Amino acid sequence: MASIFTKIINREIPGHIIAEDEDYIAFLDIMPLVMGHVLVVPKKEIDYIFDMDEKTLAGLHVFSQKVAKAIDKTIPCTRVGVAVIGLEVPHVHVHLIPLRTMDDINFTRPKLKPSSEDLAKTAEKIKAAL
Repeated sequence: MASIFTKIINREIPGHIIAEDEDYIAFLDIMPLVMGHVLVVPKKEIDYIFDMDEKTLAGLHVFSQKVAKAIDKTIPCTRVGVAVIGLEVPHVHVHLIPLRTMDDINFTRPKLKPSSEDLAKTAEKIKAAL
């Protein structure tokens, strides 16, 4: 069965897409830790990050860097944090999180529930910086 991320990649369900190329896609987390929280995903559905071949793993990080720089330019933050947890969805994904404090990357705290309009505005801001 396709992961929720594959459904976004295939446009079966909507996503606030930030960037995309042949191999990777970045979109906003709809329940972010902070506004501007982006998920970067390989289009090939792989469950565990360390099962990826070296080229795909390296490409994921290079693609993430481009997106992180756009986040850094548009979302007020001290830096963009990176996390790979890998338990929530069985599809590799990198979290890019604008950080002002260490608590901004605390996955045990309650998630935000922004409106679709707020997510769309945030996505457009980040996309414009790419």
